[in-house]
Amino acid sequence: MSTGYTEGEPIRDTKAPDGPIEERWEKRKFSAKLVNPANKRKLHVIVVGTGLAGGSAAATLGELGYNVTSFCYQDTPRRAHSIAAQGGINAAKNYRGDGDSIYRLFYDTVKGGDFRARESNVYRLAQVSVNIIDQAVAQGVPFAREYGGLLDTRSFGGAQVSRTFYARGQTGQQLLLGAYQALERQIAAGTVKMHTRHEMLDLIVSDGRARGVIVRDMVTGEIERHVADAVVLASGGYGNVFFLSTNAKGCNTTAIWRAHRRGAMFANPCYTQIHPTCIPVSGDHQSKLTLMSESLRNDGRVWVPLKAGDTRPASAIPEEERDYYLERIYPAFGNLVPRDIASRAAKNVCDEGRGVGPGGLGVYLDFADAIRRLGREAVEKKYGNLFEMYERITGEDPYSQPMRIYPAVHYTMGGLWVDYDLQSTIPGLFVIGEANFSDHGANRLGASALMQGLSDGYFVLPTTIGDYLANGPYGEVDEEDVTEAEAEVRQKIEKLLTNNGTRTADSYHRELGKIMWEYCGMERTEESLRKALERIPELREEFWQNVKVSGEADELNQALERAGRVGDFFDLAELMCIDALHRTESCGGHFRAESQDADGEALRDDENFSYVAAWEYGEQGPILHKEDLDYEYVKMSQRSYK
Repeated sequence: MSTGYTEGEPIRDTKAPDGPIEERWEKRKFSAKLVNPANKRKLHVIVVGTGLAGGSAAATLGELGYNVTSFCYQDTPRRAHSIAAQGGINAAKNYRGDGDSIYRLFYDTVKGGDFRARESNVYRLAQVSVNIIDQAVAQGVPFAREYGGLLDTRSFGGAQVSRTFYARGQTGQQLLLGAYQALERQIAAGTVKMHTRHEMLDLIVSDGRARGVIVRDMVTGEIERHVADAVVLASGGYGNVFFLSTNAKGCNTTAIWRAHRRGAMFANPCYTQIHPTCIPVSGDHQSKLTLMSESLRNDGRVWVPLKAGDTRPASAIPEEERDYYLERIYPAFGNLVPRDIASRAAKNVCDEGRGVGPGGLGVYLDFADAIRRLGREAVEKKYGNLFEMYERITGEDPYSQPMRIYPAVHYTMGGLWVDYDLQSTIPGLFVIGEANFSDHGANRLGASALMQGLSDGYFVLPTTIGDYLANGPYGEVDEEDVTEAEAEVRQKIEKLLTNNGTRTADSYHRELGKIMWEYCGMERTEESLRKALERIPELREEFWQNVKVSGEADELNQALERAGRVGDFFDLAELMCIDALHRTESCGGHFRAESQDADGEALRDDENFSYVAAWEYGEQGPILHKEDLDYEYVKMSQRSYK
């Protein structure tokens, strides 16, 4: 079976310590070389992105005494997309006394990722989670509290304990403001230089090391070069390859994709998460979708009519004619099954003709029972801003009628390959947060993104990057390498501006998104992926010949920004489909219709696919390097939430 790639040498994470898993992070911290305070002042680190991962990393590195230069394309660091996270952040504090522990959080995360994540990384994440909450509270993050004043928690998918700390439905916003305050403190102290409205367009690699970035000032159009001793990418995920997703419109793959072209391997690009609780598509006019927090599944019950074609309003359908299908199929977890399972279940009932709303692409999320049990005021305290957001968007009151939800693209588990130190295959290039692949396997459990971003930024990277920087400063950067990277950026911009075609970048992006959703979305088959791999190169060629970008290079030009990002999405989309085609098993967010059990659940092939797929960029096509996954502490088994 031809899949358009060649296979290279296996890859291995050489930084992860051995020994008992609970001792590995301490062991690595002790073995990492230190940089004394006087030498830190001589070292320079670039951080791209100011979300939870990038903001916390820049603030912490500045606090440690390094010289930091931070970049974001927004007009302020606090507009990073982490601000849109709603439901909460996981931590193994066991405040409820309900049986939680670091080991259980580790186990749930490995199982939730369908046994496709590294044990060492996930255990470290669970260990560090408890420190994150203490740090955030010290910063003044207003977590919800119980009557007695202790921090409150709620349940999330894939867990039978309450370990999710939250601030109503705006947890990401509150945590980001905490990191932002820490970052602003360092900016005021002079250890961090902040460049807003700057977009990274290439990575400078010199003498085999990452030594800086080429950025465009998005206001003046000026192309700038910045060099450093190390570069940290915290630029988020690539869900917008599907055009319609819950991501902010500006979210893109350009930073990590252009680093990939410079030699950073891209791991597991086909692992994309479809979130089950989003407001359904309402027409062709939409440019993005809106997430309704998974926390709503704590108290909301998901159902559809029992019979196909039942178009009565929800209030007219009696209890006995409703199918609470998640509670029926998965009695142990009910409405709190992981996202990939809830999403596929919603798709299945809609495919049976039992969906609700326009086009039958929706299911109900009903709070009637919760309002009767708890009272409207209690529900309002927990979810008020989410209910208000839903009503503003749909014009429907979720207190008096059920919400309508449907799965949509949300998070990407794939990203640049990193070792235990969070360093990519390019020495000196570190990748944190959603931009890397390291902690979630084939599916991310809800409320774990904020946990990973802050874990990487506050606690892991500041230790591991020191081990690399202890051998610095790395001297002058070869001028030829800088000039070459800058020339490539200018050449691409020139090509887009002089093309003078007939179609906008957005129109191509929308068409690419439809191909990806239809052929590489919630369900993939060999036939659909081959169709995508025929259509994507054709559409990409047409894009580069026919895209129309108005305006000039040396001015504010959003058409130019979008066109550059869409060009990178075409290349990424092709790699995603190649990765999905080569992986003939189903696991987590990657569901191959040919690989399912008798109940329609994902069927893994551990004998042949228990590895990370790390892709090297090649002019003649991608090169696959496999990193074998070994499980010492968690027994691999068929995932069951029944």
